[in-house]
Amino acid sequence: MRATMQDAQLTISSIFRHGARVHRGSKVLTFDGTGCVEATFAEVADRVERLAAGLRSIGVGEGDVVGTFMWNNQEHLEAYFAVPGLGAVLHTLNLRLFPQQLAHVVNQAGDKVVLVNSSILPLLARVAPELRSVERYVVVDDGPLDPAARDGLGKELLGYEELLGAEPSGVVWPELDERAAAAMCYTSGTTGDPKGVVYSHRSTWLHAFAYNNSAPQLPLSDRERALLVVPMFHVNAWGWPFAAWMHGADLVMPSRFLQGEPLANLLASTRATCSAGVPTIWNEVLEHLRSHPELDCSALKGLVSGGSALPPKLVEGYDELGILVLQGWGMTETSPVCAVSFPPRGADPTDPTWRLKTGRVVPGVEVRIVTEGGTEAPWDGVTTGEIEVRGPWITGSYHLDPAPEKFHDGWLRTGDIGSIDASGFLQITDRLKDVIKSGGEWISSVELENQIMSHPEVLEATVVGVPDEKWGERPLAVVVRREGSELDAGRLRDFLADRVARWWVPERWAFVDAVPKTSVGKFDKRAVRAQEAEGVLRVEQV
Repeated sequence: MRATMQDAQLTISSIFRHGARVHRGSKVLTFDGTGCVEATFAEVADRVERLAAGLRSIGVGEGDVVGTFMWNNQEHLEAYFAVPGLGAVLHTLNLRLFPQQLAHVVNQAGDKVVLVNSSILPLLARVAPELRSVERYVVVDDGPLDPAARDGLGKELLGYEELLGAEPSGVVWPELDERAAAAMCYTSGTTGDPKGVVYSHRSTWLHAFAYNNSAPQLPLSDRERALLVVPMFHVNAWGWPFAAWMHGADLVMPSRFLQGEPLANLLASTRATCSAGVPTIWNEVLEHLRSHPELDCSALKGLVSGGSALPPKLVEGYDELGILVLQGWGMTETSPVCAVSFPPRGADPTDPTWRLKTGRVVPGVEVRIVTEGGTEAPWDGVTTGEIEVRGPWITGSYHLDPAPEKFHDGWLRTGDIGSIDASGFLQITDRLKDVIKSGGEWISSVELENQIMSHPEVLEATVVGVPDEKWGERPLAVVVRREGSELDAGRLRDFLADRVARWWVPERWAFVDAVPKTSVGKFDKRAVRAQEAEGVLRVEQV
């Protein structure tokens, strides 16, 4: 028997058409440093169609790659729909990559046109001579245009509004195969060159549709207003632009104002109901909210934290303000959502235990734990191994780089070490490359970081393994104290004494003004190890 269902293609064009017609009154608000510029979905949709027509007029067609070097703003959202709608491929460029990495990803992807905000044009101009495939730059005006940077691009610039034109476009969207490339993003390049992940229309559609099933406490419906904190150059801002447009949630775009103070102020002033970001950002926001109790965030239903482990004291801090924080887990390779820590049926919603777990596997993603011996671990919440995943929005290779060592019998090797319990809750204990092997036994750097950061005088902390003649490797704790604190290593060792195994407690400590961060806001452990090896850190032994 054959099914009688129609065969409709799952494309980004269909997400766009649905949001433009059904949620035409929903809004996009872009912060410009003083206030928000508002546009309805209907108004944005008109500009999307004119952008698509403009790109087509300068030679962009199916299969071409269009780069975006932009902040979180309305114009970037317009590109999210116009570029893949044409059958071209949206390549969101990481603003914080090293110059040689930026040139590498543009050249490997073969970007034909790059859309760039004028405020960051100098960053792009410094690598422009090395960009072999770029034929045209389109400048989105968000600040003064640096003449030297303009000249440094070596090509005539086209203004974004000029490209759009003033008249309705009458664009006809092509019929596309849902398995065709729609967007691409490169990993953050913390080890070696960044690797390209190419998302299909189908994978993007399914990921956006599944979002509301993955976080029932924070659905992106037309009753919600989402503050888009995750950079739009990073894994499609965790898929929120597509999910919000599909389900009609208002989008608040912070542009380049991605620090704790402006984000906290935006949460209050726009009456945002939800947001997502990395723990370092939420730590900054929490500090500002604590010091400015007049800010009214009563509309905020909750926050999603991802990218690295959620420190317990961060959950406690937001709980004190009556703000729910959930943890999510994923990677560039997984579009990214694989798990979200919403508490199970019957759990006390005020109990942080479940929310501190890495997350419960979402529908559409399969997970297994592979032990060091190569066997699949039981779902007992105890047995640990490397987490492997597969599913319709999980990559099966990298762009122009099959990287067979990253895959195992059709499963993606995540590089995360952890366990999974009978209810499908993951608990990551460390990254494979970050776990510390001391005297033949494992020490979790994540658990040590969480315990150190639970001290009231600690603002940030990271832990890395460093060589040790006796034990092979020992933990080094790098700590940022709160302003005015005189906390020392001895007091922190005493604090840890009854919180972790005695042999876990670090002998090596360094106190710094700030922990190095990666381009997406995670603690940069590779940079910390390099600082220690080069003698940059002032390490004391206690």
